[in-house]
Amino acid sequence: MNTDVREQNSSLIMLTPEDSCALLKRQLRFFHFLSEEDLPVLAEYFSCRQIRAGETLWKEDDTGDYEAFIVEGRIEVKKNTEFAGKQVVVGVYSPGTIVGELCLMDAKPRAVTAVALEDCALLLLTREHLERLLEKNPEVGVKLLKGMLFAVSTRLRKSFERLASIF
Repeated sequence: MNTDVREQNSSLIMLTPEDSCALLKRQLRFFHFLSEEDLPVLAEYFSCRQIRAGETLWKEDDTGDYEAFIVEGRIEVKKNTEFAGKQVVVGVYSPGTIVGELCLMDAKPRAVTAVALEDCALLLLTREHLERLLEKNPEVGVKLLKGMLFAVSTRLRKSFERLASIF
């Protein structure tokens, strides 16, 4: 089992993916589709990753096969513009959100660049692990997908509102 070790207020805390999933369930809107019994099943498909402030999680046009569930910290997502070297900030995402879900679904290169604004604790779900989850535990996998779709649709609605406010 993967573990995540982090220092918090001078004490060392060990978080397993299962513990992190329990934390996420309380924080993330889309995990409300899951029961407490689903969490240990789901946890085995996640890996943990720590990134430092300023570190790039991925760059636009990179190949990608995972999404990141933000447990701690903030991630800035930027899109290249038609002007060389210029980017527009698409969003800043905090604990309780996901980034990178597009590549997980369509297997295309990354559409945006993702950079940590703060030290971040992330749970990663690869395409391979999602497919395995859907094969071995379809009920839990469908609940997770339902939650992910809910999160993406909420983000899309907010994008529509922001775009309409410009005009």
